[in-house]
Amino acid sequence: MAKAAGRTAPTSRPRTAARVGAVQALFQAEQGGESPEAVIDQFVRHRLGELPGTGGFEEGRVPDAHVKLFGRIVREAVLRQDQLDALLVQSLPADWPLGRLDPVLRALLRAAGAEFTMPDGPPVAVVINEYMDVAHGFFHGEEPKMANGLMDRMAHTLRPREFETRQ
Repeated sequence: MAKAAGRTAPTSRPRTAARVGAVQALFQAEQGGESPEAVIDQFVRHRLGELPGTGGFEEGRVPDAHVKLFGRIVREAVLRQDQLDALLVQSLPADWPLGRLDPVLRALLRAAGAEFTMPDGPPVAVVINEYMDVAHGFFHGEEPKMANGLMDRMAHTLRPREFETRQ
């Protein structure tokens, strides 16, 4: 959420910041083989919130994050990882194994999928829009387009009622 193309940084978005942090934490847990609780603790103590005198995302920090949402997304993603990964495998081309996905993209998709499984979570459109913002923060190639398609497929499977036409 930095200054871009002559625009000022957006106002505080704690829920978006929580999602950015969750993607980073899921990535760290997978890459480092750390337990999700250990990573959550590290993030809460050392990565969430601003350092005095900084403007925000310096040194991997995630300012203004909604800590409760952050922890909930990470825990849900790890709890449901097998289910979410199976959905991703079904959605990917047969010659594209899950391990071929960029690890940050994989973490992003697991985080979004975790929110789709939350019965009291935000609407699918909100989740997809939020994670598309996050994806554009991490990637500048085709990854956001791929993330959008995969999140849409996961959402249709996990929350089909939101796609039913009302008459």
